[in-house]
Amino acid sequence: MRVRIRLFAMQREAAGTRELAVAVEPGATVNDAWDAAVALVPALGRGREVLRFAVNGAYAPTSAVLADGDEVAAIPPVSGGDGTAAGPAGRRRILELRAEPFPPGLAGELSGRLATLEDGAVVVFDGRTRVTPGTPAPGQEAEAARHLGARVEGLEYEAFEPMAIAVLGQIADEVAARLGVERLAIVHRVGAVPPGETSILVVAAAPHRDAAFAAARYAIDETKARAPIWKAERFADGHVWIGSPARTSAAAEDAD
Repeated sequence: MRVRIRLFAMQREAAGTRELAVAVEPGATVNDAWDAAVALVPALGRGREVLRFAVNGAYAPTSAVLADGDEVAAIPPVSGGDGTAAGPAGRRRILELRAEPFPPGLAGELSGRLATLEDGAVVVFDGRTRVTPGTPAPGQEAEAARHLGARVEGLEYEAFEPMAIAVLGQIADEVAARLGVERLAIVHRVGAVPPGETSILVVAAAPHRDAAFAAARYAIDETKARAPIWKAERFADGHVWIGSPARTSAAAEDAD
């Protein structure tokens, strides 16, 4: 049977392509499909321990059994549905990926679209591009050392967009279930983001400030840990991928 392998960020660069088709035996697992991909492109074998995988847009273990025509996405270390959805009891969500720069006043616009007359608090997290480098992804240490002391000239974001929106929806579900906050926006850039520009906005509206602060913190932390969005720091003569291996499920409820 045939399986499609989707490649992103470091794996895409190593293979020189965004997609591979591999032949595997019936009953093959994700791990078998990846082994077949590595047989075609040996460079993909590097960094296997930090990869996570998704099958047809959802995180899956390497032991998951595949069917003919399945799509397997290789998820390298991450950077760390569009529009507003209204639901029961005043639930409002804005979950977007945008390729264009955020317009001035977007945080206020999102706040106005989310908040109700019952909300006494709106918390905004504005994640901006800085010129100082972050922590390189596993396998990128040598390239990061080559740029030691250099200023970051911009960021380049890449996303597995359908899955990223689905993960943002799961995070919004968790914010509602754990913290009781029903009104949340997560809007993330893709493509090039120069220094000083916003790469992500998180807005949480709630009746009380403690819940709004907690919701915004949970949403940004989980987005960085789980959403299949990758970040490369651009320098004058190269780039470095940034991030950590993706976490495939929600943080424990008793985590700090």
